[in-house]
Amino acid sequence: MTDMTEGGSVGAPDTDKTLGGSGARRGQGTRRGGGAPADRGRTTIADGVVEKIAGLAARDVVGVHAMGSGISRTFGAMRERVPGGSSSKSVTRGVKAEVGEVQTALDLEIVVDYGVSIADVARDVRENVVAAVERMAGLEVVEVNIAVSDVKLPEEEEDETETRVQ
Repeated sequence: MTDMTEGGSVGAPDTDKTLGGSGARRGQGTRRGGGAPADRGRTTIADGVVEKIAGLAARDVVGVHAMGSGISRTFGAMRERVPGGSSSKSVTRGVKAEVGEVQTALDLEIVVDYGVSIADVARDVRENVVAAVERMAGLEVVEVNIAVSDVKLPEEEEDETETRVQ
């Protein structure tokens, strides 16, 4: 007696690998490319992409006045005033990312507002940055190191707006 399969071929094993019975005939083997379409190929994420995500997420935290050291903020402000100067660099100012295939580590330099709890701000920055990077980039954040480089005093804002000549 011969063994008949559902597809009508004699002795052919059932090798249909399509999901949901998409109409492929049994006995054809697997589809070209093999595996789910989402698993075909590789996605790489540049360090700058993760730095932008982390920089924006850190700036969203109440108590973070600015990102980066005083010198980098000064040069950044000058660069933005120059025609053709890049304003996108200000988003990544104070952020350094090391990105691997599935993990990332971040170093952030922040300036906090006077009167806020630095420990609370640092905790909130870590939580916000980790959530944003993991959600958007799909990378596991292994560490977020935060360096507080300055405290912004209320009277400092008034000093910056004063000019020597009126």
